[in-house]
Amino acid sequence: MKRTSRDIRTANRYEVLRQIIATSPTSRQELAAATGLSLATVATLVGELLDLRMITEVGFEDSAGGRPRGLVAVNASGGALIGVDIAETYVHVELFDLGLTVLARAEEDMRPGESRPEQVVGHVAAAVGSVVAQAGVEAARVLGVGVSVPGQVDRTTGIAEYAPNWDWHDVPLLDLLSEHIAYPLYLDNPLRACAVAELWFGAARGHGDAVVVNLGTGVGAGLVLGSGLHRGVSNSAGEWGHTTLVLDGRLCHCGNHGCVETYVGAPGIMLNLRELSPQSPLLHPEDQTATIDALARGVAAHDPVAVKVVRDTARYLGAGISDLVNLLNPEVVVLSSWVAGRLGEPLLNEVRDAVARHALRRPLAATEIVLSPIPTDPVCLGAATFALEGSLQSVGQRSAKRIPARSRTGPSS
Repeated sequence: MKRTSRDIRTANRYEVLRQIIATSPTSRQELAAATGLSLATVATLVGELLDLRMITEVGFEDSAGGRPRGLVAVNASGGALIGVDIAETYVHVELFDLGLTVLARAEEDMRPGESRPEQVVGHVAAAVGSVVAQAGVEAARVLGVGVSVPGQVDRTTGIAEYAPNWDWHDVPLLDLLSEHIAYPLYLDNPLRACAVAELWFGAARGHGDAVVVNLGTGVGAGLVLGSGLHRGVSNSAGEWGHTTLVLDGRLCHCGNHGCVETYVGAPGIMLNLRELSPQSPLLHPEDQTATIDALARGVAAHDPVAVKVVRDTARYLGAGISDLVNLLNPEVVVLSSWVAGRLGEPLLNEVRDAVARHALRRPLAATEIVLSPIPTDPVCLGAATFALEGSLQSVGQRSAKRIPARSRTGPSS
């Protein structure tokens, strides 16, 4: 779709603010060098951000042989952003200042069978209300709420088109949420959210080409190509978890057999354990989190069953990641989300060995495989950046004091 001059201006404004958040304090000259925009364009965009009170002047720095350069920094108290991570087993919500520092957190557990849209919406509304109350922020200061939901989403209409693990089809999620949440809402999925979080603050920062592998109940890959988020023509890029790993293999929720997700997602790991040791005390049949935690403790204690399960899982994961390495030739592959976080270094080491057995030597030599270094929930962080970008789209159509009660247009990155 052809980008308008307004789209380009919004993207430039967002990129300048992103650089200011990442490198505060900074000068207009440094921003021009970092973004590739002209100094005049940067000066105009900085002026707009100052008018919006998203950034502030913070003094001067000496320049070699010239006038001192004015410095700007993010105005952390200039607004608040909320990121929502809707997962199959929980809803996690974080509230951030404009420097993307976490000010409040809330979590709601989702029990098996609690996946009807109205139940999920209830959990989200409760958690959003909780973080706003905890942080004590005024409603007018909340610039937006970024909502991440598993599966395929239409950011423009706010519809969760397909979530195979819940059998959701064309759920008008943002309309349902807007009945309970008065802030502007922006929808996307965790693949994009994690990729943006890593690009801004994590292992993909400074890299033009990166793959962020999400390992949770579901599995997918957020793609950063040419220094930008790659969405595909219908915002469906990254559904790597539903590529075929084993012909005629395990049945997947999507209806196909042998998908990557069925071997390396949390339920797939539980099945790996069950097939190896059906009576293992490590297995908690109705509790993914407890099972993964037990495996992590077992590996640390050198339990042979736990070690074998993690190694077998890493073999499947390594084969799938080697396809990404061969296909996309990224600088870095980041293992993210809660399963990767809990299994940690033992899983990472086994995955590196497995990828080395399968990937072509030349692309592999250029690729680093790492765990996500982000200490908070990367999905919430990425979702908050979608709200931040969305809030910049309507500059010039609203004042800094009045925020529209509803937004249907997704961010442009």
